[in-house]
Formats: sequence, structure tokens, C-alpha cells
Amino acid sequence: MSVVLLVSTGAAWESRALTTLNEHPATVLLKRCVDVPDLMAAARTGQADVAVVAADLPGLDHGVVDDLRQHGVRVVGVASDLDLARPRAARIGVVTVLAADRVGELAGLVAGLPADPTHPVPAYDTAPDTASDTASDTASRPSGGLAGRVLAVWGAGGAPGRTTLASGLAGELARRGLTTLLVDADPHGGAVAQHLGVLDEVSGLLSAARLVGAGTLDERFVTVQRRLSDYLRVLTGLPRPDRWAELRPGTLTAIVECARQDGQVVLDTGFSLEPDAGEPTARPERNGLTREAVEVADEVVLVGSADPVGLARLARALTELHEHVPDPRVRVVVNRMRPTLGWREADVVTMLAGFGPHLDVHFLPDDQAAVDRALVAGRLLVESGECALTRGIARLLDAMAGPPARLA
Repeated sequence: MSVVLLVSTGAAWESRALTTLNEHPATVLLKRCVDVPDLMAAARTGQADVAVVAADLPGLDHGVVDDLRQHGVRVVGVASDLDLARPRAARIGVVTVLAADRVGELAGLVAGLPADPTHPVPAYDTAPDTASDTASDTASRPSGGLAGRVLAVWGAGGAPGRTTLASGLAGELARRGLTTLLVDADPHGGAVAQHLGVLDEVSGLLSAARLVGAGTLDERFVTVQRRLSDYLRVLTGLPRPDRWAELRPGTLTAIVECARQDGQVVLDTGFSLEPDAGEPTARPERNGLTREAVEVADEVVLVGSADPVGLARLARALTELHEHVPDPRVRVVVNRMRPTLGWREADVVTMLAGFGPHLDVHFLPDDQAAVDRALVAGRLLVESGECALTRGIARLLDAMAGPPARLA
């Protein structure tokens, strides 16, 4: 027996839906809700199994669909125009959509829904299986060159230079005439806006997350980005570290997949991949945003500082990355390399060789003067004049035109 909630919007198909739900022996209509808040209140009683809604219901977004699933309520959308409804339904997580002219089959569809609330019903018109689509898209991504590539700049705690490197890579990509989006995805409080002198009280990341929830990211994504040049845009990060809880799992992936359609994407990430303690849930985890970033990336740029403490952290980070990301593609960047440390680049490569015989290791010089000039001016490194660090980043980007290494 399936217990159903129906959200009434006055659509022409509703009277037929009521009739078929009331007459079918395997369905019970619990309540006709007047709007989304009424639907959520009814769902929280724990009595309903299915919510039947108009696919274009105002207020229906990814967060609402996710909350309904948390209460064991599957969502079935009904649409007058399937071609228009399918893309939005897929973006907000509604996997089953029925054409309005087939609403007489609604009760049978509801009664036959599988136990898994995310599984569509092949016998009916359904929204695309977004998980399959994403996997297919990932498989078709280019492994060489830089077209549409997503780079996640990650590194352990201790300020190894993640933001400096991420903004440096994005600036160099833009200088080469490649449309690039730099995303501040640090859940502990990013600093991309401060690095680049962007004064913006509205978080681009949170604004984009709201568009994902509303299913309007494709249409409005450009409105939440800050344009720094003809080729470079920025999605600013969290205004306060405690706002991380507003980013639901899968949100960053949706943002990245949308952004990569227009060009390159560089993600400035947090420092930790460690999961929260306790039972796994579908709710956000603070470090889940960083794990999502390294999972969605075509290549992880793992940065560590060249001193003994930084190299030890870098070695642990290599192990941690392997534990959390299956078969990761990674380039190791040793930052702030300087002769006063007393070792050569070959010595560092030898120290890291145990983590992969073919590990790509690149070196960036300690060029604090260039970093300071850019920071004080609120400009990109490439805008502050050529220096040893910009040349090192350019060489790193040249090397990325080839296929990245995989951790053994």
C-alpha cells in the first residue's frame, strides 16, 4: 500500500489524478497540500510514501527533494511538457516524471515504485538518470590537453600555498587566452577574494548553490560570477567559515560540470579530506566539500612546502588522497624551494619516490617578494610582472598539457 501526498496547484490534470489515486486498491491519498511548506509538514509526520507534484511547482528545489527523501517520501512529477520539464527535474533530483496526458496511469506508477527512492521507473517517462549521465560525461573527458579540464589545487594544513597556486594557475590559463573560472571551494573560509582584491559581500559559491537547488544554474550561472578580465572569472567563497553547512552534497559537482562547459575550472580547496565521525548521512560534512572537489577534478595538483615539516605533511597527504579517491590523477608541486634548505630537487624526488615510481613532481621557487607585490595590490601574479614564480607556474602548466600520473 502506498500513501500519497498531492500538492494542489489547480492544474487540469489534478482531477484525474485524484480519481485514479482514490480508486486504485494499492494507493491511499493522505492529503492534498496547498504548497511546498504544507507538503513538508505532512511529510514530516512519517505517514507518507510518495509526493505527487507538478514538475514546475514553485519552491520545489533540490533541498526540498532531498528533505523529502530523508523522510522516506519519493517524488513523482507531472508535466504538461516533458521536454521542458526533464532537465529541471533532473537537476533538482526528481527522477520520475509522468506526462500529464498519461495521468490516468499515475496510481499504477505510484504502486509500482521501487524501494530505492532514487531509482527511476523505466516503464514511464522519466527524467534522465543523472548519476549515469555524470559517469558518462566523466568517461568522455579529455585526458590530455587543457580543454575543459578541471584542476583541484589541494594540500595539507600549514599554508603550503594552495590559494597562491590556484590563482596563479587560473591567471596563467587566462593569460593564454583560455576562458577560466577560479572557484573558492575552501570550507574553512577561503581567501581568493582577499588575494585578488575582490570586495563582494555576496558569496558566489553560496549563490551558485542556491541556483543548483532551484534548478536554474545553467540559465543564471554567469550572474553569480565576478569577471576579472576577458578570460578570467571568479566564484568567491564562503563569507564566514560557519556557512559551510549550506552546501549540500553534490552541489559543487553540479557547479563544476556546468562551469567546465565554458572552459577551464580551477578549484581552490580546503586542507582536510577526513570524514566526520559517526554514521554516514546525506547531510553536508565540512570536509565533504574538499573530498567532492578532488573527486570531481580531472587532475589534483597536490602542493606542499619544501621544508621538512611541509614535506612530511605532503607525504601523508599522498597517502590520504589515495585512501579517499580511487585511482587519482595527481601532480605534486613542491612550493617555496630554496637553496638554504640544503637539498636539491633530485633529493626531494627521491624522498617521494616511494609513493609512486612515476610520480610527477614539480618545483616552484620561493619568491616571497613577488607574492607580496601581488597581495598588496590585490592582483594576480601575472599582472604584477614576470618573476621566477610566474615562470615556474608557466612551466607547470606546460607540463599539464600531457597526461597526468596516477598514484600507484
